[in-house]
Amino acid sequence: MMEQSNSGIWNLESLGWDSFFAQAFEPFAGRELVAARVALQHRTHYIVFSEHGELKAEAAGKMLFHAEGMQDLPAVGDWVVIHPRPEEQAATILEILPRRTKFSRKTAGRRTEEQIVASNVDVVFIVSGLDGDFNVRRLERYLVLVTQSGASPVIVLNKADACANIEELKNEVQRVAGKTPIHITSALRDEGLDMILNNVKRGQTGALMGSSGVGKTTIINHLLGSDERKTEEVRETDSRGRHATTVRELILLPSGGLLIDTPGMRELQLWGEVDGVEEVFDDIEELAGRCKFRDCSHEVEPGCAVREALESGSLDSDRYESYQKLLRELAYHSRKSNEAEQRKEKERIKKIMTQYKKNRPRR
Repeated sequence: MMEQSNSGIWNLESLGWDSFFAQAFEPFAGRELVAARVALQHRTHYIVFSEHGELKAEAAGKMLFHAEGMQDLPAVGDWVVIHPRPEEQAATILEILPRRTKFSRKTAGRRTEEQIVASNVDVVFIVSGLDGDFNVRRLERYLVLVTQSGASPVIVLNKADACANIEELKNEVQRVAGKTPIHITSALRDEGLDMILNNVKRGQTGALMGSSGVGKTTIINHLLGSDERKTEEVRETDSRGRHATTVRELILLPSGGLLIDTPGMRELQLWGEVDGVEEVFDDIEELAGRCKFRDCSHEVEPGCAVREALESGSLDSDRYESYQKLLRELAYHSRKSNEAEQRKEKERIKKIMTQYKKNRPRR
């Protein structure tokens, strides 16, 4: 699966290792510890790639104890410090090296917590189907998340074989994509997929993201030259698919690049600062900069450039509503996150005081 030398030792550079991670690893050098990259994440353990080959790894108890949330635990794509036990084909994960990029979302459900979907990714391919599941608003949401991650976005409009108005839909996407490249593909016919290989060179990491049924698994099968990965049929009524991929996985491509496959995400709630929204919706930000008042709410103030653009039709009302919705969502999660942090701090202080009262000398 991975690139090996004649001695059987895997080449870390082929996994994306470079001076950035080497410098972060320096404090751990010379202590019988080695670096590894997380390739697969299960509920109770991980699969990591290292100079000792593929190892089954578990997070150290200290890491689990001090983790305040999922963001403090290893994610697929992470470079980690491990204590290897090659004779057992096992290892213990002691530390996570700094993440150069990370694709995060709010965890599914009611908890206000960050979930890292993938880390240390250079380019994210946002895959959308050119069928009944086509959704420009969803693409905007993915663009915001990828922009926040620090990776470069590429839009892949797949299933060209199932679309009779490709140029019309591409133009619709172009109006929200800005400078993001857009590529038309048909994984079923193996058309246009070389673009992915051209964008992920040896030692670079890409990630495929998109909702279930857009064709991510079919794309990977074609890139690998096999049909070993299971695909699922989509519903005819709405072109929605079931999860063919159920875990995140780091895959080595025949060209030498790496690709992280991710399950389709039913919930894609934002996480982070507003910078990503401002960058993806730079057209609206530019209009807002022309408003007469700096703190314009774009509701009733005179000289509002945003409202004038909406009234003239030069700014699409659906796009503006999407912009407002994403900003409100980030503001809400930020408030909830701060409340959660405050509760954690109160609980920490309470534990300290309880322990103090328990152990203080009696007079």
